[in-house]
Amino acid sequence: MIQPKKRFRSFLKRLLAYFLKGLLLAVPVTVTVYVLYKSFVFLDNLLPNQLPGIGILIIFSAITFLGFLGTTIIQEPLLQAMDRLLERIPLVKFIYTSIRDLLSAFVGKEKMFNKPVMVKMNEQSEVYKLGFITQKDLSAFKIDEGFSAVYLPHSYNFSGNLFIVSNNLIRSLDIPSDEAMKFIVSGGISKKLSSKEK
Repeated sequence: MIQPKKRFRSFLKRLLAYFLKGLLLAVPVTVTVYVLYKSFVFLDNLLPNQLPGIGILIIFSAITFLGFLGTTIIQEPLLQAMDRLLERIPLVKFIYTSIRDLLSAFVGKEKMFNKPVMVKMNEQSEVYKLGFITQKDLSAFKIDEGFSAVYLPHSYNFSGNLFIVSNNLIRSLDIPSDEAMKFIVSGGISKKLSSKEK
């Protein structure tokens, strides 16, 4: 016959296991819904209105229309002239070019985070970091062809560091960029990794 103490301990263990399983199911969904909700409310409140969702619809329509104008009516020389003008204003230049280049890296024609690599931290060790090649031509920095600029994102954070790495310490990875980024940001616990389709 099982003693009451053992039965109670077994019950507590099971209860804790159920709680942890519930936590595992609830937290990712709750945090995702919360972040999406807060983003939606923030964007929706940028324009004062009475109906929920109208503000975000107006913003989405305006940005889409601006994109349409930028690809049809507003020609490249006009966009370049606007770029040059904004790049001449000291503080504005830093903010504008940083945001423009970051957005271009993710959604522009020339996406930057599309070459996942594994970087050997030094020739003597077997320690590697995952990252993305962002530049191969570093002649502006008077660095020869044997080096590349590699962005190494941080785990559990949307930040990272840029390193200039010798090409012989870089190994290309045959996995999709989004899966590589997810793997890094999740601290290496993201399970789904697959090779790129040939």
